Amino acid sequence: MILSFEKYHGTGNDFIIIDSNKLSTQLTSEQIAFLCHRRFGVGADGLMIIKKSKNYDFEMQYYNSDGFEGSMCGNGGRCISAYASKHGFAKKRMVFSAIDGIHTAEVEDDSVLLGMNDISNITKFKDGYFLNSGSPHFVSFIDNIMSFDVCAEGVKIANQERFAPERTNVNFVEFHNNNSKIATFERGVEDETLSCGTGTVATAITLHFSKKTSATTIDLFAKGGKLSVSFDENDGIYQNIKLIGPAKFVFKGEVHL
Repeated sequence: MILSFEKYHGTGNDFIIIDSNKLSTQLTSEQIAFLCHRRFGVGADGLMIIKKSKNYDFEMQYYNSDGFEGSMCGNGGRCISAYASKHGFAKKRMVFSAIDGIHTAEVEDDSVLLGMNDISNITKFKDGYFLNSGSPHFVSFIDNIMSFDVCAEGVKIANQERFAPERTNVNFVEFHNNNSKIATFERGVEDETLSCGTGTVATAITLHFSKKTSATTIDLFAKGGKLSVSFDENDGIYQNIKLIGPAKFVFKGEVHL
């Protein structure tokens, strides 16, 4: 099978995107893992399939680089929105379905504003905070992110019994007012990624919830670039959450499976 694809990235978080109309058969987890492999395949943090939808502009189906279907991916949602606008699935403003529900998106040039679901349940631990921003995330504050072993420390936390059986993504944050730095260990990728959309959302909400800031628009800097999160808060419920940042086309190609 000759498979056509396009590759996008959102602040260094990269994805293979495939139109379901160009699939003659369903991809296996082994094939998806091969495509995402950075030495033997195309190379990506994840793979997405865009499907036509009866009720919305399209449906987003997301797989981690391990080959298995994942929970919501914020940067993936922004990238697939850019793809959808480019290929006529939607216009500049759109509504699509994903594994965690319905999302809105607005595309303007290389920037995409993605609407996220409400967040109300935040658990405070001695060593951090846990919440679900479409994917489960643990947020921990540290002093120096550049000298921190994100992968080694992240996998330790992700595998702890308190997060079983689903495990969790882990965000480490160096907080300095409006210049906060973030690094994320992603389950399913089993490594640090250059950026994480749902992790950025989880971290921005945690910064406000923990009263480290009163701002309702927060910039966070990952190794892959800057993402912004805006939101409203009412009696501990975070609503109207928007994830904002670049989503860029990288290349297109064909691969033999």
